[in-house]
Amino acid sequence: MFLRTLLRAATGLAALAITAAAPAALAADKVRIGYWSSGVSLGYGSVLEATDFFRQRNLDIEFVRFPDVNAPLRALASNSIDLAFGAPAAGVFSSVAEGVPIKVYAATQPADVQFVVPEDSDIKTIDQFRGKKVGMSPAGSSVAAIAGAILAGNHGIGLNDFSLVGGNESRLVQFLAQRQVDAAALRSVTLAQLDELKVRRLGSFAQEWQRLTQSDSVPYIGIGAVRSHFIAEQPEVVARVIAALRDAVQWGGAHPGEVAAILQKSANLPAADARAYAEQWTNMYRVAFEPADIATLKRQHEVFASSGLIKGELDASLFVTGPYEQSKSLH
Repeated sequence: MFLRTLLRAATGLAALAITAAAPAALAADKVRIGYWSSGVSLGYGSVLEATDFFRQRNLDIEFVRFPDVNAPLRALASNSIDLAFGAPAAGVFSSVAEGVPIKVYAATQPADVQFVVPEDSDIKTIDQFRGKKVGMSPAGSSVAAIAGAILAGNHGIGLNDFSLVGGNESRLVQFLAQRQVDAAALRSVTLAQLDELKVRRLGSFAQEWQRLTQSDSVPYIGIGAVRSHFIAEQPEVVARVIAALRDAVQWGGAHPGEVAAILQKSANLPAADARAYAEQWTNMYRVAFEPADIATLKRQHEVFASSGLIKGELDASLFVTGPYEQSKSLH
């Protein structure tokens, strides 16, 4: 009798131990992800927050939104976040040169940007930007860096030869409509949303970059940046983050109606603007880190440095490809 009671007690304790251990074994990994709550990052961040792609990868995400394009880099430097999915490429290069311990794990946002002027403007070519006010993302952003390199390299217009007027997309449209700027560098998704304001396109970043570099590459304005210690200590977690980011890109491209509904709710976009945004999804977002992507980023660094937009040599160890390669095997 005593033996049977002892065995039952032992069995019960073993079951209790297994039950207690199970949640710990299945506990989701916590990751703090920061992003700029404007520009291209707004739509992607809204979809990521509204869907379950991270939870499906057993990740417990704390999203941190920033009103300033360069703020995620400062947050990485201060250990306020672990990772950013759309950090400005030029800012990343500059931060690394200043000794900030961060790495790049993916390229995420191609430069789908156009130089435009009001339809009735006297400006007919980009060569006429000399002495003009040109609206674009703020100084320090990748858009500003790429635009500066293009204007200098292709048109002989240096940084002191035009006035950079910084702002987010909605402000830039307002500046252009009110003639507070003569021209602007606007994302294609913004142009697709324009209604009353009529503009003339003078050239795309893609076309101008290919002319500048004599290549068929398209530069990136946003890249994935992560704290060096985090990716070194938890590469498998970063691999799952990359897999979830890729899941969201693929889903968004296949479900424009659902993307538009999310943007209407979380980003307060009118229905027509949300639909226009969703239709541009596949042109705005990707999660790639193939040799060609790294070669493009290296070329960007070279162009930015030669144009005086950033300082310092490129450290090849900046690009960490292991988690990206591992993410390919996660289904």
